[in-house]
Amino acid sequence: MQQNRMNSRMQNAMIPEEFDNAEFHTYRTVSKTQEGMLRKMTEYLEKFDELRSQRTNSFGFISVFGEQKLREIKNPAERVRMKTLHNNFGLGKTHLQIAAAKELIKRGIPVVCISDVSYMDQLSKARAYNDEGAAVNRMLDSAIHAPVLVWDDIGKAKPSEFRLDMYYQIIDERYKAKRPIIFSSNEDDQTLTERIGDAASSRLLGMSKGNCYAVEGSDYRLKGAAANG
Repeated sequence: MQQNRMNSRMQNAMIPEEFDNAEFHTYRTVSKTQEGMLRKMTEYLEKFDELRSQRTNSFGFISVFGEQKLREIKNPAERVRMKTLHNNFGLGKTHLQIAAAKELIKRGIPVVCISDVSYMDQLSKARAYNDEGAAVNRMLDSAIHAPVLVWDDIGKAKPSEFRLDMYYQIIDERYKAKRPIIFSSNEDDQTLTERIGDAASSRLLGMSKGNCYAVEGSDYRLKGAAANG
């Protein structure tokens, strides 16, 4: 019965198939950055029960130099140089998030995982249904009320007034209810504000105060040295 319940929680978590093998023991640490990321995530989980009821109960990996800033660099050569210098891709952020989700599920804590672009696209499509907002509300309900929300690549979707409102609704409701968010973003603490809005960003970064880490390093997927995601 316990195994059946855990299997059900795993299915309800909506973990992408490509991360079926994402576990802490399969995370390959081939750099000091990755060693630090693994250590910080495991430390967070060790104190999760203590943090869970606090206002600052969330966890995040963000960029040192946000994608939005890179897009705004006009000179192509300078843009390539800065992208190489401040790379935030291929470090295994998603791998660690999914590994954390699985660990919490094993503890009996329900988790919902969403990927920013696909989730925001689905919300936008649901908005077009002639159902007086029922489809949108169902999607929001899952993200708002999940005991733990794993939000991958937040701020990646192209901003719009509707999406900014969705970011705020989800994050604000979770903030008020003290429901943790484990998130990652390729934006920094300044550009994240431009992507999801001032109020949503303020709450999210406040929720993860003390457990939000700016990371950068070589993309090991390009080097073929890791497949962490």
